[in-house]
Amino acid sequence: MHLISPELLFVISIVAGFIGAMSGMGGGVVLIPALTLLGLDIKHAIAISIVSVIATSSGAASAYVRDGVTNLKVGMFLEMFTILGAIVGATVTLASGDQGLFIAFGVVLLFSAATLFLRPHDTGYLHRQDGVSRWLELHGSYYDHAAGETIQYRGRLSYVGGPMMFGAGFIAGLLGIGAGALKVLILDLAMGLPAKVSTTTSNLIIGVTALAGTSIYLVAGLIDPGIAAPVILGVVAGAFVGTRMLKRLTNTHVRRFFLVVLLIVGIEMLLRGFKVI
Repeated sequence: MHLISPELLFVISIVAGFIGAMSGMGGGVVLIPALTLLGLDIKHAIAISIVSVIATSSGAASAYVRDGVTNLKVGMFLEMFTILGAIVGATVTLASGDQGLFIAFGVVLLFSAATLFLRPHDTGYLHRQDGVSRWLELHGSYYDHAAGETIQYRGRLSYVGGPMMFGAGFIAGLLGIGAGALKVLILDLAMGLPAKVSTTTSNLIIGVTALAGTSIYLVAGLIDPGIAAPVILGVVAGAFVGTRMLKRLTNTHVRRFFLVVLLIVGIEMLLRGFKVI
C-alpha cells in the first residue's frame, strides 16, 4: 500500500475534494475508483475514503454554513438516522467480498443518476408542509448569487426523509462515499429543498455520518496513516476551491454537474465489478 506516491495521492485527492464540494457527494466517488486503479484493494480504499469524507465535509460545510445556505435544523435532524446507518453499513463491508462492493458502488451511483435525470423541473420551493416538518421548523431562505435573488423554501415529508437517510447512512458506511449522492436526492426529491440547499446540507451531514463509519474501519485496522495524510490534505484543498465555485453556479448547473459525475463513475465501477475492465 505504501508504493503509491504521496504526491500522486495529493493531486488525485484535490480533484476528489473539488468534486465532493461541488456536488455534495464527499469526494469518495472519485477517490475510491482512483485508489483501486492504483492497486489498493477496495476495502482499504473505502476506509481511506471515509476518512477523507470527514475532511471534505469540514472544508466545505464551514464555508456553506457561514454563507447561510446550509439548513442546520434539517441537517441535525437527519444526522440521527445516518449515524445509525453508517455503523451498520461499515460492519457489513468487513464481511463482504470485493467484487460485490464494486457492483454495489456502481448500482448505487447509476440509480442516483437515473432518479435525478427523471426529476421534473423546479416549480418552486414553498411547499405545503406536513405537521412534523412544520413542528421541526424545516424552512429557510438564502441569497442566490447566480440568480441575484433571495430563495425561500419550506421542507416537507421529514417523516419519510428520516428513514430514507438511514438507508443513505448504510450506503455511506458500506461504500465509504459519504452517500452524498443519495442524501442530495432525498433532500431534493423527497423533502423538496433547492439544489444548493440540498448540496450544502448534504456536505454537513456526510461528515458526521463518515465519522461513525470511520470508527468501525479504524478498529478493523484498515486505515493506513501513510495514505490517509496526503489524501486528507488534498481533499481539503479541493473542497476549498469547490465551495467558491458553487456559489457562482445556478441550481440547474449544479444538478447537471452532479449527474455527469454519477454516470461516468457508476458505469466504470460496474464494469470493474463484472471484470469487464
